[in-house]
Amino acid sequence: MVRKLGLQHPEDVLRKTISFDDKHLGQIVGVVKDFHVSSLKEPMRAVMMSTWKAKYKFANIKLRSENINETLTAINNTWNSNFAGHDFGYSFLDKSIENFYWQENQLSKLYKIFATIAILISCLGLYGFVTFMAVQRTKEISIRKVLGAGSGSIVFLMSKEFTVLVFIAFAIATPIAYYFMHQWLQGYEYRIHLGIGIFLLALIASILVAWITIGHQAIKSAIANPTNGLKAE
Repeated sequence: MVRKLGLQHPEDVLRKTISFDDKHLGQIVGVVKDFHVSSLKEPMRAVMMSTWKAKYKFANIKLRSENINETLTAINNTWNSNFAGHDFGYSFLDKSIENFYWQENQLSKLYKIFATIAILISCLGLYGFVTFMAVQRTKEISIRKVLGAGSGSIVFLMSKEFTVLVFIAFAIATPIAYYFMHQWLQGYEYRIHLGIGIFLLALIASILVAWITIGHQAIKSAIANPTNGLKAE
């Protein structure tokens, strides 16, 4: 509020008088540090606090968590005895703050659900694909093993191909994800900055999920008896 008045230092406004809405509010006796009065999605607002009783609308009461129902009943009775004819309503500060971010909490839950479903579907497709590839390349794998290739090299061969696919998918998805995430964050006054770290973490997680998914089938193909594979072919 001090800055809104065109002043730079709190000391410059002390002991000055101020009026608001054609009403004299009195002398300024102190300045507090900036604090949030609304959601963190919005910038800090200029705030003026006074003892203008005609504008009082709420009473802030600090309560203990014990016997909360009995306490609310006592407050309700006190209200009705002093302000008969006026409805008594209340809300808890922590719930009011939580409501600031209700939409974000709901979106977070939806993102987690759909992300989990997408990962499961991807893993099923990847597992089916690697199984199909293993069957199609049974003869190749058997010949490689006959010629001296170890199980480790066979697993590496199959994993490498799918790892390349993960890198290609990541290269396509990253710019799109960055664009939409950046646009979404612009709606918040206080926000994180999208660095390379979060995308590297996503890449590492994607590779690990892919390796875990194809690992069983790759190892199964690597340790299979090559004679059986060549006979089948």
